[in-house]
Amino acid sequence: MVKIIVDSTQDLTKEILEKNDIDVVPLSVNFSDEAYLDGVTIQTQELYDKVKIKKELPKTSAALVGDLINVFKKYLDLGYEIVYTGISSQMSRSYENALLAKEELESDKIYVVDSKNLSSGIGLLVLKAIKDRDNGLSAKEIASNMEKNRELVLSQFAIEQMDYLYKGGRCSGISKLFGTILKIKPIIFVRDGKMHVGAKPLGKINKALDIMINQIIADKDRLDTDHILVTHSIANESRDYIMARLKKEFPDVDIIETIAGSVIASHCGPGTIGILYMVKEK
Repeated sequence: MVKIIVDSTQDLTKEILEKNDIDVVPLSVNFSDEAYLDGVTIQTQELYDKVKIKKELPKTSAALVGDLINVFKKYLDLGYEIVYTGISSQMSRSYENALLAKEELESDKIYVVDSKNLSSGIGLLVLKAIKDRDNGLSAKEIASNMEKNRELVLSQFAIEQMDYLYKGGRCSGISKLFGTILKIKPIIFVRDGKMHVGAKPLGKINKALDIMINQIIADKDRLDTDHILVTHSIANESRDYIMARLKKEFPDVDIIETIAGSVIASHCGPGTIGILYMVKEK
């Protein structure tokens, strides 16, 4: 038996996770006077409401070693092999903490995979892992496939507001100035486990959306047609625009909308939206 365990940054829907018996270990969202568990004691809209009231951005922290030990031990005791993945090791200590938990339990039945991604870029890997598990693959085989598949995930997000990136120290004061004056809507790509600025379109957010849409259309011939994920942080108008375009371009692909959790939302800000998909080859 194989148990797939993930951290809370994978941004799949609760329905998908529950239907496929996936356990989630939450990261934390911490204000100066309050601490919350991502997806458990705080949701995305609540996060943004608190930011407005408190006038501060929260800090986020990794999944705790103790929490990981507890959930790993629970399923080891039930006779499971375990495949665990979460946010990129370049972005959080969660991966390192999972390795520490495995070491503490001294088990060769735990496979910890660095997703080299975030948000539903991880979710795409989890959906593939679910398929592998249901087809009877071992934990070792599932983890090996996950490590191969992570190289085929393409994640990109258009940022509506630069304030969260700026206040969180994720872009310079100059970038903030340019973003304000020129109304830049940067597109962030996730490649090799890190975030990179892929483009800096000016003006309305639809320009950035069109760039992302045109990119996936350009990848049409090598697109993995299992799933396309559209993940957003309270960006309903952008969501409607993208979903309409993608459903027209890819009528036979399962296009799934998901909401970014509070950890991802605390770094990207409201209005952020991404198109995440896999290709058959690099």
